Amino acid sequence: MAESKWVIEVKEKLDHMVDATTEISHWNKRSIYKVPACVTDLNKKAYKPQIVSFGPYHHGEAHFEPMEEHKQRALLHFLKRSGKPLESFFDSLQQVVEDLKNSYDLLDLKWQTDDTGAFLPMMIRDGCFMLEILRTSTHSFDDYVHNDPIFSSHGQLYIMPYIRRDMLMLENQLPMLVLEKLIAVETNNAKDEDYVNKLIIKFCSAGTHVPNMGKCLHVLDVYRKGLLYQEQPRKKKRHHHRRLRSSDSGEDDHIIPTATELHEAGIRFKKSKSCSLKDITFKNGVLKLPLVVIDDAAESMFLNLMAFERFHVGAGNEITSYIFFMDNLIDNEKDVALLQSNRIIQNVMGSDKALAKLFNSLSNDITLDPESNLNVVHQQVNNYWKKPWNAWRANLIHTYFRNPWAILSLIAAFFLFALTIVQTIYTVYPYYNNQSNSPPPPPVLAPVPSLPPQPMASPGHNPPLHH
Repeated sequence: MAESKWVIEVKEKLDHMVDATTEISHWNKRSIYKVPACVTDLNKKAYKPQIVSFGPYHHGEAHFEPMEEHKQRALLHFLKRSGKPLESFFDSLQQVVEDLKNSYDLLDLKWQTDDTGAFLPMMIRDGCFMLEILRTSTHSFDDYVHNDPIFSSHGQLYIMPYIRRDMLMLENQLPMLVLEKLIAVETNNAKDEDYVNKLIIKFCSAGTHVPNMGKCLHVLDVYRKGLLYQEQPRKKKRHHHRRLRSSDSGEDDHIIPTATELHEAGIRFKKSKSCSLKDITFKNGVLKLPLVVIDDAAESMFLNLMAFERFHVGAGNEITSYIFFMDNLIDNEKDVALLQSNRIIQNVMGSDKALAKLFNSLSNDITLDPESNLNVVHQQVNNYWKKPWNAWRANLIHTYFRNPWAILSLIAAFFLFALTIVQTIYTVYPYYNNQSNSPPPPPVLAPVPSLPPQPMASPGHNPPLHH
């Protein structure tokens, strides 16, 4: 019986199956991913760029055509200012074209074969446009006119916020290798590898200083590392925290009460010294959290950061853990108001109710890594909250101090109870007081026992003696 075509194909693939080292190298090259429908269906707009595309995933879509003209103009400005021929940039990227293609997961076949030779021109054009965006946000170039629709003060105000949001979408990334190669040719390798990282941090997180970030994958990766960067103390103290395991902690240890409930149990909230999203600690009844600014772009930004952690093996889970933690703390607008009053949240997107809804929606369909460092904080907070006194205090406040009428009722009850005690004292006290002031009764003498009568002896007569 002849073997089927499918059996023959599988056998051939089995014969050419790569070893573990080659397979590891293959997956390590992936850094940019298409977000699957099971994720995007929860919020379709959060993962799709709005006004500009970078890379192959959304290239050529009709609503991005207006920006293609600006990309071409930015390329010309970049080339003229650099004084280098276009061939130099093309040849530099040609040497790493396979690495660039391998950076994209599920890359369409037309880009893999690249019969039309469109892949590298797209990389160069998009890369130059991105560099011009990054540099004009912190430098001013004389070769752009004052009324340029993109590279002007007007563009900075009205266009750049939308470009910044699109640059932080997972499907809209360029490999960092593109930007590094372009800068290397332009400056004759005069810039270090951290030059582009610093440009990205200044553009995406104004005022944030993150030194020596090292090798990064793309803009979203740089931004994520900036959010998590935490300066190490000069004297490192070793903290021996017991790692939680499923065998010694139940599911409830991963869930903590809301901010309002914790506050009622006596837990205080303070702003952490740093803005790192990892800087969350609990000690002596004080929960310290970093300040986070929530604006209209926060939802898309957090969702794409979590998607990157979800699909890129080895990226970490810090952003996802932070969102999970904040969703536990925030249930309604009262929790938001409490965190705002303690300078932990700065809400610039709208009402407190809208912000609470945002955090509740961000945690949909996410899984908390059991190895997350925040598990220690979860357990510490729960242990404090579950202590009898703290639980009783929280229950008392929750039951009797939620509204003015309940408070008045409780005060009235205590007042009536006090009056009852006072009335009882005044009723009983006069009786005991009168008893203490009256003279004591005369002592009762015990009767003297009577003796039997004795016969009287006559004078001179002695009674007989009995022998």
